Amino acid sequence: MKDWVEIRAWRKVKRAELVARREASGRAQRQSWNERITALLLDGFPVSRGTVIAYCWPFKDEFDARFAIRRWRERGAIAALPEVTAKAQPLQFRKWWPGAPMTPGVYDIPVPAATEVLAPDAALVPMNGFDEQCYRLGYGGGYFDRTLMACNRRLLAIGVAYEMLRLPTIYPQTHDIPMDFVVTEAAVYASDNGKLMALTAAQSRERAACIMQTRRLPRAAALSEEQGQFSSPPCYAGEFPGYFGDGGARD
Repeated sequence: MKDWVEIRAWRKVKRAELVARREASGRAQRQSWNERITALLLDGFPVSRGTVIAYCWPFKDEFDARFAIRRWRERGAIAALPEVTAKAQPLQFRKWWPGAPMTPGVYDIPVPAATEVLAPDAALVPMNGFDEQCYRLGYGGGYFDRTLMACNRRLLAIGVAYEMLRLPTIYPQTHDIPMDFVVTEAAVYASDNGKLMALTAAQSRERAACIMQTRRLPRAAALSEEQGQFSSPPCYAGEFPGYFGDGGARD
């Protein structure tokens, strides 16, 4: 790959190929993968009460996050769905609950109708493809990258996809932002020295907790801490180069 024009053309072709591969995988196979991914998410990311977690309504046979969201909501988390407000603008997120009023959005994907706008602490981000550095191949609109860049406090980004969509590289550009984690039916991964590293459930929980503490998430808990209601124990992971897969802690 030499320039952005060539890379963009390659991504368009590869995106179509990977979506077609996913759609051809078969309903029973995807259901099995979905169940495994859901189990890994619930074991590896114990979302705390009051955490706002965003997810996407399943589209074109993507991973169906609604089962994980249901379990996290039972634990006191707050769910939100993305809404496209304008082309080339960051997404905004609206509160969702079973029975919430819904309306068709872009591509006729359901979005909550005029519910409360929330700032997510974490997000399950669907991926058409992903690479060894946790970079994501989406649908080409750049909405999630713009959203991550626009956040005044970066949320925890958990990319979700099927293992067969794994690529050596998506040829990331300066505007691309890697996921903090990638979860497939095979494992929970983080990128370490340019390679995906499979994590145990305990490693995933510890790493996620340290990233969220470094970024002062959830926001509601950080606000309470600022008001002197409680304080969190220190996270020392950022003192160890490579812990977050990029030579140190991220902001």
